[in-house]
Amino acid sequence: MGYYTRVLSKRSDAPTHEELERTLHAARPDVNLSIEEGAGANWTELVLSHRDGPDIAAIERNPVADGSLGAEEIAEFMEGVRDCRPATAVQWLVSYLPEVKTVYSFQHLSGTRERRGDEALRLVSEAIWARGQAILQADGEGFSNEDGYHILWQFSDGVSGPWWMAVLKDDQWVRFQMELGNREQREAFFDGRVPEGVKTA
Repeated sequence: MGYYTRVLSKRSDAPTHEELERTLHAARPDVNLSIEEGAGANWTELVLSHRDGPDIAAIERNPVADGSLGAEEIAEFMEGVRDCRPATAVQWLVSYLPEVKTVYSFQHLSGTRERRGDEALRLVSEAIWARGQAILQADGEGFSNEDGYHILWQFSDGVSGPWWMAVLKDDQWVRFQMELGNREQREAFFDGRVPEGVKTA
């Protein structure tokens, strides 16, 4: 299956291939973004690659409609988050996900680990997300809010490192950086609280 990250957008319109290519090449002229299926703003599959190989990512645009792959993905996410924490983030996602109109999926390929391929992929993903009305999802990690802060725990138990998070308080997102491996900070986040002593934004 591989590792996937996604942009889940409430917008049905897509950036054109040319727009994404311009944004990418302004910072990374050493990589290619080619159309596999579709054209212009109606592309459905792109491939991001190093100029002399290998491929960095396979990118799909899946509109959410009855019976579509996009709709199946949203239904799986709805089911998959129900037992996650914090509960306030679950409630927010369960109300947000049905409004998603387009799922952009990024399959990370071997080129992400070569010559800063992961950076090039992030440029494309962020160009789509930054258009607004979108959240981020990563396999084995969880979901962000529309500001890009992580709101739902789907990490493995052995994860560690600093990470920017957010919890809902009085219908406002409170942002902070926690240490994922710190058990006390985890428990606070699971309860929808800002851990003591963390850096806030």
